[in-house]
Amino acid sequence: MEKRIITVDLGGTKVLTALINENAEIIARDKVPTDITKGNEHLVELVAGTVNSVLKQAVLNQTDITAIAMGVPGTVNPHTGIIGNAPNLGISNYNIKEALQKHFDIPVLIENDVNLAALGIKYYEFKNDVKNMLVVFVGTGIGGALIFDNKLFRGSSFFAGEIGHMLIDSNGNLASTKKNSVAFESIASRTGMVKLINKDIKEGKASIIKTLAGKKGIKSKILATAVEKKDKVVVARVNESCEIIGTVLGSIVTLTNLDTIVLGGGVIEAMGDYMKNHIEKAFKKAVLKEPGESCKIVVTALGDDAPLYGGISLVEEFLGS
Repeated sequence: MEKRIITVDLGGTKVLTALINENAEIIARDKVPTDITKGNEHLVELVAGTVNSVLKQAVLNQTDITAIAMGVPGTVNPHTGIIGNAPNLGISNYNIKEALQKHFDIPVLIENDVNLAALGIKYYEFKNDVKNMLVVFVGTGIGGALIFDNKLFRGSSFFAGEIGHMLIDSNGNLASTKKNSVAFESIASRTGMVKLINKDIKEGKASIIKTLAGKKGIKSKILATAVEKKDKVVVARVNESCEIIGTVLGSIVTLTNLDTIVLGGGVIEAMGDYMKNHIEKAFKKAVLKEPGESCKIVVTALGDDAPLYGGISLVEEFLGS
């Protein structure tokens, strides 16, 4: 039987699902907005609906699929399928693997979303060109994943890579005391940037961002448009975010001596080269010279598809090739 898998990227704003054949080709996909307002079971039904959608598009049955692999934005035990905490989904201590498995006879596998993306980036974008890598996704929050010696590093209790929760001061330096600290993602993610931009506007600073956004809200592409139009408020906050990200990454590379940092996520996808250049400048100032010189910073070419391809590697790891 031909080996086919379905990968689900369950994000804070969207559910992206794809059916992939044994040649690593995406042959069907579905994308719907995430709805967390009706509870966990409804969210699982939403995911199940996208799985059934790609099966219908490809004119396939459950028996034609090897496994379903799903990435979740939070702390996940891939062996039990329990989500410890996924704030952007409003989920804590919930066995999403068990819940989704009730809808299908296909084996269900669960992983952190950025871990899944890192597997896709490592094995389907860079292959043997990187050995020690940090993947950083900047979007609703900031997620990270670590590859050490060509293997995904999950940590002792599956929390490894959660850089968005690192405590820093307002300049991106590691916080000296908890009293003067904030979570990294609270000021450097899209959510953090938007919060600070709204604060600036309330204080009387002129900006076109609200006009650009309309009723849709300030999304990544709106931020990118405002930067292109040289909106002073938005440019200042995006640049500040880049400086903080670069500073944090500099400290991480001084500790870990990585060879590659890969940037991704909605914000990076919208403003890739602009943000990468500013992040690199701050990174070079913060990192120790020797490890800094041996580490390159790149933007993933896979974009939203990175976790989709990561599903292939997750299935190989847990179910064999």
